[in-house]
Amino acid sequence: MPMIADGVLWYAVFLFSTTCHEAAHAFAAMKLGDLTAYHGGQVTLDPIPHIRREPFGTVVVPVVSFLVGGWMIGWASAPYDPAWALRYPKRSAVMALAGPTANLILILLSAAGIQFGLSLGAFYPPESITFGHVTTAIADGIPSHFASILSVMFTLNLILLVFNLLPLPPLDGSGALPLLMSDHMAERYMAFTRRGAFALIGIIVAWRVFGDVFRPIHLLAINLLYPGLGYQ
Repeated sequence: MPMIADGVLWYAVFLFSTTCHEAAHAFAAMKLGDLTAYHGGQVTLDPIPHIRREPFGTVVVPVVSFLVGGWMIGWASAPYDPAWALRYPKRSAVMALAGPTANLILILLSAAGIQFGLSLGAFYPPESITFGHVTTAIADGIPSHFASILSVMFTLNLILLVFNLLPLPPLDGSGALPLLMSDHMAERYMAFTRRGAFALIGIIVAWRVFGDVFRPIHLLAINLLYPGLGYQ
């Protein structure tokens, strides 16, 4: 039963976080001139349109990753017009950053919630950190539930942020690179990375390197959350 309860919590947070991520992409694209996602119903915090578009990435992969590893990862997608992206590579790059920015905001909000709980004396730093245990409640019941929600919110959004910012196609980190290029180079880069083979290779490489990249970033984030405690 505890595993089922943990799985439900992780999935609820995953679905909310992924929906915010994709809605941010869609909203940014709409504001920057591409209405594809808007017409597709993705400019919304309702998870149903996002699940309907990517049921494998929003249902199957998160559940399997939790059963295998005890934490969740997955994906959804917001449609966009490739011709618009090639015509306006810098706008497309801003759209790519909008999703990770949503995850960063959720990390900061969960960190603020943890700090608020610490200031009230309702939470305290745990002796050891796990993905689902970033803070500990003084008492069972409602404080404990809030501690669990904030812990998973903090970790899962950090996972989504770091994974999506890896500079490999088709991830958002690759899509954001045109911001660092001239317009001509950005157009050539985007045309080059749109090839299907690059997306497959990028996902495989990202999956293999993610653990090595994420561990030190997670440790840094925990030590920023609890300055002076020196978690290792």
